[in-house]
Amino acid sequence: QVQVVESGGGLVQAGGSLRLSCTVSGLTFDRYTMGWFRQAPGQEREGVSCINWSGALTDYSYSVEGRFTISRDNAKNTLYLQMISLKPEDTANYYCAVGADPYFFGGVCKTADFRHWGQGTDVTVSS
Repeated sequence: QVQVVESGGGLVQAGGSLRLSCTVSGLTFDRYTMGWFRQAPGQEREGVSCINWSGALTDYSYSVEGRFTISRDNAKNTLYLQMISLKPEDTANYYCAVGADPYFFGGVCKTADFRHWGQGTDVTVSS
């Protein structure tokens, strides 16, 4: 049984920083692309950033590029999202997801390419 658990969300002022973490169990972590997605109230879930199984390839949405950094530690089965220069529009529930197929990287973060999802962690950025 695959388990995906996010942590690190919280309330931060605009311009501040947060680091999200996601720990995965129940599969061979270093075979799968991982992704961060977010969903604000009343909006669709959108891809924020994805990283391939080795960490060599990444993708970022236009709205976060240059401010967010995705990384992974395969020895710890953990995915990270370092967020700096946070804006109120970054406020959302952030989800971690595991790719649907091993050794596949789609180049962009699409929800259809991911199978296992966490419950999410809330990020609130105050102005």
